[in-house]
Amino acid sequence: MKENNLAIEVKNVQKIYKLYDKPSDRLKEAFGLGKHQKVKLHHALNDVSMEIHKGETVGIIGTNGSGKSTILKIITGVLNPTAGEVHVDGRISALLELGAGFNMEYDGIENVYLNGTMMGFSKKEIDEKLPDILAFADIGDYVYQPVKTYSSGMFVRLAFAVAINIEPEILIVDEALSVGDVFFQAKCYHKFEEFKKMGKTIVFVSHDLSSISKYCDRVYLLNKGVLLGEGKPKEMIDAYKRVLVGQYELPDKSENKDLLEDEELQAVAGAAAGGSEMQGYNPQALEYGTKQAFIEECYLTDDRGVRTTAIIKGSEFTLHMKVRFADAIPAPIFAFSFKNVRGTEITGTNTMIEKAYLEGAEAGQVMEITFAQKMSLQGGEYLISLGVTGYNRDEFEVYHRLYDVINVTVVSDKDTVGYYDMDSKVSVTTHTT
Repeated sequence: MKENNLAIEVKNVQKIYKLYDKPSDRLKEAFGLGKHQKVKLHHALNDVSMEIHKGETVGIIGTNGSGKSTILKIITGVLNPTAGEVHVDGRISALLELGAGFNMEYDGIENVYLNGTMMGFSKKEIDEKLPDILAFADIGDYVYQPVKTYSSGMFVRLAFAVAINIEPEILIVDEALSVGDVFFQAKCYHKFEEFKKMGKTIVFVSHDLSSISKYCDRVYLLNKGVLLGEGKPKEMIDAYKRVLVGQYELPDKSENKDLLEDEELQAVAGAAAGGSEMQGYNPQALEYGTKQAFIEECYLTDDRGVRTTAIIKGSEFTLHMKVRFADAIPAPIFAFSFKNVRGTEITGTNTMIEKAYLEGAEAGQVMEITFAQKMSLQGGEYLISLGVTGYNRDEFEVYHRLYDVINVTVVSDKDTVGYYDMDSKVSVTTHTT
């Protein structure tokens, strides 16, 4: 394709943050005081290049901390790169931090005009767009009240309506389509489809792999600030799943020795690929109990037996617990439960319910317990809690409980309604009359 067909060009972009042990070290460096300040370099982005053509819908996927939001902020001009260049051809509307430019003392209408003016529109142009904005937001007479009185849902609905109705040439979306209730989300996706049919350029960041697969023409995969690959949605989603379970390699950058020789970057990549310091475990998990029995170790393995905190929906996985007994326990019960990030308990079980183990344990004994099952939860983030309890005569006792000790990511390219997938088998038969 011709270069003038590019809507966005990202060339060898780096974004490096300096991390200081204490604020005074930053101040000393700013004033040139002290020759050897303790500073660590964090590579949010390392030699990232992208080409996005006009009319394309391009997805950017990756784990938390991979640099997705950073690259969007650099494209939109919110951040400046440490090195490299970014060229944008077209007017951008960015759905990044919704409502960031709102004045909390102004009412909804005043904020529409304020934001429209900041985006470069005249009062006449905003007048013409106002009915569409208000219809899309659908917050009724609250639009005449100060936005500080809005609920969080009303606030993001109005902010989204302003951002989506300014007729941009390039739309930048960072997880913003998940705002509001299910009906408003449906309206957002309908507008998104309209933009795509109109030939707008769209850059889309999301953890919702089904949306990435449905809407995107191409996908870029980032991990720990490194661009791992680019290609068709299915190809990159499959690669992303390998990243989540640590089965991937860094891209060949033999022409860029700085990248390969960056020991810090290699160490981070190694840890993400299944190193000894597994991410997703909470070292400050809430715990309590008598400690007559205590959980020494807990972890998940996928359907290949690899330790991980990312499970592909529909696959088999196993939860492991290693329990040491300080005292003799007549009938220990081993349990686990899944919560969503809002704290709602979704599912769980224990050995008594499963009628799996009803015997006693001796002092000094160590037991390894496994729960094997199929992952049927929808894609998203969940927290696992564990427990060892039991009955001493008729008294229920808690020996050890660990709350929210493991953060597990469920990876899905098809999410149904609700908390879990019923795994329906669908058939359609057509009859002619």
